[in-house]
Amino acid sequence: MGIETLKVLKDVQVNIAEYSMNILGSILIIIAGMFVSKKIKRITQRFLKKSNVDKSLISFVSQLVYVLCIVFVSVSALNNLGMSTTSFVAVIGASGFAVALAFQGTLSNFASGILILIFKPFRTGDYIQGASTEGSVEEIQMFNTILKTPDNKTIIVPNAKLTSDNIINFTLQDRRRIDFIFGISYDSDIRTAKNIIQKVFNEEDKILKEPQPIIGVQALADSSINIAARPWVKTSDYWDVYYILMEKIKYEFDKNGIEIPYPQSVVYHKQLKVEK
Repeated sequence: MGIETLKVLKDVQVNIAEYSMNILGSILIIIAGMFVSKKIKRITQRFLKKSNVDKSLISFVSQLVYVLCIVFVSVSALNNLGMSTTSFVAVIGASGFAVALAFQGTLSNFASGILILIFKPFRTGDYIQGASTEGSVEEIQMFNTILKTPDNKTIIVPNAKLTSDNIINFTLQDRRRIDFIFGISYDSDIRTAKNIIQKVFNEEDKILKEPQPIIGVQALADSSINIAARPWVKTSDYWDVYYILMEKIKYEFDKNGIEIPYPQSVVYHKQLKVEK
């Protein structure tokens, strides 16, 4: 075996030993990096919980931090192997741009999810209306918002649809106004009807004293006098009070002879004389 051959073999051995150390080092970087990434994720979760941040935001931010840490660890491991991370990052950037073009709708939902979590037009548990649907917010995910309807149906709404349309949040405020319209016949006494409504309101403990309820004639309609009645209640009591008052006022109207008329029209028939 010649001197040149021995020299080549020696260089190969040195390179293998050196590269093996680099591989071992990269494996250790990945193992330690994943352990530290999980630690950082848990620390982020604890910090956000102490800051009384919405639980949907806690899940979203902690997962994002974890993914960024894993990316950093992967780049560090590749760099330890002697690979050019600059070209690697460039490839990731180009791939990301291509993926962004292919998944514009998905990225739009992702961006909308971030906006929802930052500006908080609604939170988990709120009852909202938006994107031509409504329900209680079960979960705010990265791409979708999960709603639950009163009849226990689950609706998955893309976040972009919610942020591109009007959102009505029924539970954001701590009190709401109930808007009643009671139609009475023209033969019934307006003052008596208003007194009955006021009496029922006074007897209901869940109606707030401030602001005071408004009761007045809204319109002289075709077949009825429409009386508007608008009490204020706690948001959580809205539907309970609504159903109770509708029933009580109907009973009180019947007891006091206040008639709720059926829709009706008066038709006049005019006979024309035919000249001979």
